Amino acid sequence: MDSWVRMLFFIACILPALVECKVRHYKFSVVLKNSTRLCSSKPIVTVNGKFPGPTLYAREDDTVLVKVRNLVNHNVTIHWHGVRQIRTGWADGPAYITQCPILPGQSYLYNFTLTGQRGTLLWHAHVNWLRSTLHGAIVILPKRGVPYPFPKPDKELVVILGEWWKSDTEDVINEALKSGLAPNVSDAHTINGLPGTVSVANCSTQDVYKLPVESGKTYLLRIINAALNEEIFFKIAGHLFTVVEVDASYVKPFKTDTLLIAPGQTTNALLTTDQNSGKYTIVASTFMDSPVVAVDNLTATATLHYTGTLATTPTVVITPPPRNATQVANNFTKSLKSLNSKKYPANVPLTVDHSLLFTVGLGINPCPSCTAGNGSRVVAAVNNVTFVMPTTALLQAHYFNTQGVFTTDFPGNPPQVYNYTATPPAASSLTTNGTKVYRLAFNSTVQVVLQDTGVIAPESHPIHLHGFNFFVVGSGVGNYDPKTDASNFNLVDPVERNTIGVPTGGWIALRFRADNPGVWFLHCHFEVHTTWGLKMAFLVDNGKGPNESLIAPPNDLPKC
Repeated sequence: MDSWVRMLFFIACILPALVECKVRHYKFSVVLKNSTRLCSSKPIVTVNGKFPGPTLYAREDDTVLVKVRNLVNHNVTIHWHGVRQIRTGWADGPAYITQCPILPGQSYLYNFTLTGQRGTLLWHAHVNWLRSTLHGAIVILPKRGVPYPFPKPDKELVVILGEWWKSDTEDVINEALKSGLAPNVSDAHTINGLPGTVSVANCSTQDVYKLPVESGKTYLLRIINAALNEEIFFKIAGHLFTVVEVDASYVKPFKTDTLLIAPGQTTNALLTTDQNSGKYTIVASTFMDSPVVAVDNLTATATLHYTGTLATTPTVVITPPPRNATQVANNFTKSLKSLNSKKYPANVPLTVDHSLLFTVGLGINPCPSCTAGNGSRVVAAVNNVTFVMPTTALLQAHYFNTQGVFTTDFPGNPPQVYNYTATPPAASSLTTNGTKVYRLAFNSTVQVVLQDTGVIAPESHPIHLHGFNFFVVGSGVGNYDPKTDASNFNLVDPVERNTIGVPTGGWIALRFRADNPGVWFLHCHFEVHTTWGLKMAFLVDNGKGPNESLIAPPNDLPKC
C-alpha cells in the first residue's frame, strides 16, 4: 500500500499538467529545544526545533501523510484539530481515545484526507499539557482555480497566540493534581512565540514579534489561539478587521476592531493597511468574565510595521478591552453567521434524533492525600460524570470489541435537575467517575445543549468536538428552557464551528449529523478542565457498506 501511494505521488509530480499533486508528505521530529523568554531559559518540546511549530500546507481534498518520530522522554500524540477525519479516526490523535501514545523512540504515520475542507486549522499535541509548545498551523487552500468567496488578498500571514510558563508545564499540572488545587497561571501570553513588551520583574529584554506590511495592501491574517487555558481578545491599533472565516468555515463578512478567539479556535480576517506609514501595536489579552477565576493578566504585544518606517518613529498604542468585557465578546460572537451561499450552504439538521442536555462545570471530590486542598480535589464533569481516561484507546476497544474498557451509558440529561446557574445544592458538587460514551447510529442527527453550572463558580468553557463540525443554533444566559428558547433557534445561517465557548452562567445549542463512524472526543479546550475530567466521547456506529464504515487500523498504530 505504501509503495503504491508513493508511485501515485511520483506520477502526479512528474506530470503536473495531467494530474494535480494531491499527496502531501511531512516529517515531524519531536525534539527538545532550549528556549529563552522573560529572561528565563528552559528546554521545551517542539516539532523540528521550531516554536511555534511548522505550518502544514495543503489543498482541499488532498491526502496528508505526516511521519511523527518521538525523540523526547514523553509520550506523544498529535491531533489535527478541526480535520474531519472521515472514516480515519486512527489519525485523529487524542491519547487513549483514538490511539495509544507514541512512546519515546517510536514513530507513527498519520494518514488523512482533507475531504471538503478549506481554511485555517491547527495541529497540537493531545497528551498531558505538551501542547503548550507543541503546536502549529494547518493552512488548507481551496482547490486550484477555486477563488475565495471574498476579495483576493495580496498576501497571507499566520498569527499564533499562546501562553508561556517559566516552569515546565508538566511540572505545573502535576503539582496541581498532587495538591488538589488549580494550577499556576501562565507567566505571559505570546504572539507567534514572543511575549512582546511586557513588564516582568528583573527582566528588561523585549521579545517583540514584528508583522511586516506594505501600505495600501490587503492581508489575510490566519489567527489561531493555541493557548492552554485562556480566551483571547486580539486588536491592532488604528485598524479594522473584516472577518471572513472561523474554524475553516466561511462566514458572512463583517467589520470589527476586536476579535475574540478561544483555545482551539481559528479566525481568518482581512486587514487593509490604509493608515499612515508607521508602527502600530498589536495586543493579545485575556477574556474571562468570571471574577473568581485566576488568569494571566499580562497582555502580549507585537508590532504591525509598515515598510519604510523609521526606527525612531513612535509606535501607535492601543488599550486592550477589560478582561471582563462581556459585551465586547458578545458583539463578536453574535456577528458570526454562516456564509450560506449556493456553493457553501449551511446544511443545518432541521429534525433531531437525539436531543441532549449536557451540564458542563466543576465539582469537588474527596482526596485524602490532597493536604493543600484540605482533603478535597477540584474536578470537572459533563452531566456530573468526571471522565476517567482508559489505559486502552477507546477506538481500539470498539473496533476489536474489547470488553471492560468503556460503557455506553453516558447520560443524555443531567442526573440531578436544579437551578444550574444559581448557588447549587451541596450534593451537586460531588461527581461520579466513569469511562462512558454516548452511542449514535450512523447518520443520526444530534442536538446538544451545553449548560454551564455555578458549582464552585460559573465560567466560560470552550468545547471542542472531534470528527465533526456543528452549527451553533442558539445561546443564552441563565438556564436553557426548551419551551421558549428552541423557538428562537437560527436554523437558516448559524455559524459552523468545531470549538465553541459556552458563555459564563449560560448555555449554547449545537446541531450536527453523525455521518462519521468512530469514537469522537468532546471536551473543554481549557486544558486544566480537560485534565480535571470535563470530557466524554460519542461512539458512532458504522453505516451500510465500506464507504460508511471505519477503515481498518494501520499496521504501525501504537500499542498501549
